[in-house]
Formats: sequence, structure tokens, C-alpha cells
Amino acid sequence: MSKQRVTIIGAGLAGSLLAINLAKRGIETHVYESRRDMRLQEVAAGRSINLALSDRGIAALREVGMDEYMLAEAVPMTGRMIHTVTGEQKLLPYSGREGEYINSVSRAGLNIALINEADKYDNVKFHFSQRCVYFDCASGEAKFSNGERVKSDTVIATDGAGSAVRNAMLHGGVERFDFSQIWLEHGYKELHIPATADGGFRLEKNALHIWPRHQFMMIALPNFDGSFTCTLFLAHKNPPADAGGSAFAGLVDEQAVRDFFNREFPDAVSLMPTLTTDFFANPTGNLGTVKCFPWNAGGKALLLGDSAHAVVPFYGQGMNCAFEDVRVLDSLLSDGPDGKFDWQSIYEKYGELRKINTDAIADMAEENFYEMRDRVADPVFQRKRELETKLEQTYPDYFSKYSMVTFREDLPYSVAKEKGNVQDQTLMEICEHVGNVDELDLERIYRQILH
Repeated sequence: MSKQRVTIIGAGLAGSLLAINLAKRGIETHVYESRRDMRLQEVAAGRSINLALSDRGIAALREVGMDEYMLAEAVPMTGRMIHTVTGEQKLLPYSGREGEYINSVSRAGLNIALINEADKYDNVKFHFSQRCVYFDCASGEAKFSNGERVKSDTVIATDGAGSAVRNAMLHGGVERFDFSQIWLEHGYKELHIPATADGGFRLEKNALHIWPRHQFMMIALPNFDGSFTCTLFLAHKNPPADAGGSAFAGLVDEQAVRDFFNREFPDAVSLMPTLTTDFFANPTGNLGTVKCFPWNAGGKALLLGDSAHAVVPFYGQGMNCAFEDVRVLDSLLSDGPDGKFDWQSIYEKYGELRKINTDAIADMAEENFYEMRDRVADPVFQRKRELETKLEQTYPDYFSKYSMVTFREDLPYSVAKEKGNVQDQTLMEICEHVGNVDELDLERIYRQILH
């Protein structure tokens, strides 16, 4: 039994999973959360952005025995279903191998399940409605909105992109603390496609639906109850001329919204009976990337998940990456001879392992926005995806960049990015000069990629 006491700030997905891992090691764990207990209230609409649970996240859930439980109410998505303006649909599979798909899961449902699991341990205590308002990087003391001051062996900050602990590190708490925050010109708005009267799906249920429109796009992910959570990604204001003047700033009344959707997403409008109500009721969210380092305040605190590396959602890896953070940190924990952990050494090693990889997925996530928005409708890109699928079907040891990121939890993000970028360039060049991938010599291409 460990003699340590750990404070976790933030009871979101990463914080609640981390609490389970620490509890299993016998560590006294206190979790402070600024929001009320989400198990006792209706989850607010408009900010969910349904989650795509894939192999890295599943691996972390498996280590705490939660993988099968969560997958039981997930909806498998085997590929991207592309919707044109004129209503045609085309499925681009995520993988050419059997059994490789991503899973649409409810953010709130997963978070509640993790909190419930952590709550089963006697050595875990949740403190809701207590916002961290100050952290002393020298002493390790945290102060909360109710006036409580807490000092423990270490603090692990899983309090998201607006982290109070990171803010303390930035403003004098950690010397030479590097920090960058880059906003996309685009924001997002959550919308809704309800289930049919008998609980069925109005669109193909085993796909992530994308309406790519070059300067903007809409996506839809299936829910277990037959509905779809839709997200419109659109410039906040001042869109480029070729975007047709479309921006959130211009959608100021119901008629403008209806005109925009009838023009750009006509096949979806009839599926969205509450379109204008949802549009004006739900907030417009921001999208940005946060990078910083070091994540360690002298062993007194560690930044983990979005507090250390917030990413845009376009690779479906934000949660999976945070869960992998937890998994990697847990692998580094080992008691000293007195039952204590050397947090400074653990955090330094953790940073060495994770920083290069979180930077890699942050970059890939932003690149994938432009791929989803623009390139998925490009015939050359579609041929490239068809070629990748054929290669994966034919050669078990070939993995596309997407597959390396999504289905290879054993492969670091940085390796997936490096190898994947080389492959992508080669395959795009090949597909630019051929109209039908069936004409290509797969064996020659396979050898070319390997060497």
C-alpha cells in the first residue's frame, strides 16, 4: 500500500481515469472538480462533440477493466461517408483490414461511467463545485473557490485547456516555461438529427458522415439511441471569398440559417427538424491548439491531457491521447523503499516520452481538418484512400498513416507521423497520374513504400 496522497484537479475523462489507476495502486486520491456532479444533473447540450474511441483509448480502458463495458454502448464506424452538395454519398473505409474501426461514444456517458468506477474505491474522494483558483508551484499548495487550501504529495492537473495549474506555471511558477496557443479561424456549433419514430437511424449508422465544403464542413456521428450528433465547423467571421460569404457572424436569423443549410447541406435539412432551434440555443465553440513545456513543476505538479496539450478534434485523438497519457504515466509509477514515489524523476521521464508524441498528434489533428474539409472530396485523394485500402487488404504489415495513428497503440504518434507523411506523399504522386487504381501494380508500390 502506497503512503502517498495525490490531488487531481479536474474530474473529466482523463482525471477520472487517472483516479482509477491511482486507486488500484492504493494511493489516497482526492479529485477536485469545478462543475457540479454531472451524475446528478442533465448534461448541457451544445458542447459534446461526440468522441471517437479507438485503440489507444481502448488499451487504457482495458487496463482498468472498462473496455468491454464502454464498447457495449458504442456505435462502430467503419469509414467516412462523404456527402456531396447534390446528395451523392461515397464511403471511404478507415482500414482495409477486418475488425478495424472507430467507435462513437457519448462523452458524458463515458465520463459518468469512469467517475462511478473510481467512486467504488475507498481511497478516492471527489470534491465537486470546487474550482482551483490558485496554485503555488513552490509549495505545491492549491487553493479552491470555497477557500479550502490543499497540500498533498503532488498535484496532477487534468483541468483542461484553461488549466489554473498551467497558468500558475506560466506566470512565474516555472522558469523558462514555453507556452503557445493558436486559434483556428473556425468555430463549431452542435446540431442534432433525431432517431426515427421506431428508434432507427436516419443515415447509415456505421459511418462518420462528412459534408465537406472546402472552407467549412459538417460532420455527424451516430449515437446508441439512433440519433446523430452533428457539428458544423465554420469561420467565425470574415470568410474567404470562395466560401460564399459564409460565417457564423452572418447567420444572424432563422432565414439566414435555413438559406445556408438548404444551399450547402440540402440532403441533411429534412433530417434536422429542430435545426434553427438548436442553432440559436447551442453555443458557438472555439477551436485551438495549446502546446507548452515543461509540464512538471519540480515534482509538485504535473500537467496531463488537455492542460498540457489541447488539440483540435479532427483526428479523433484528443481523448485517446489523454487516455494514453494516463497509461504511460501509470507505467512509470514504482514505489521507493519507503513507499514513496520520486515524482520529480517520474515526471521528467514522462515528459521525455510524451512531449514529442503529443506535438505530433497536435500537428496531425490540424492537418486533418484541411483533409476532411477539402481533400476528402478530391478524386485524387479518394483514389489514394482506395489504394491504401487495397494495400492493407493485401499486405498485413502495411498500415496507412491513419491506421498507424488510430489502430496501432504500440506505435508512438511521432513515428506514425514521420512514416505516414512519407507514404502519403508517395501515394498521392502515384494517384495523380492514374484514373483507376486497379491498373496499378500493388507489389511494386508495396516494395517502393517499404524501401
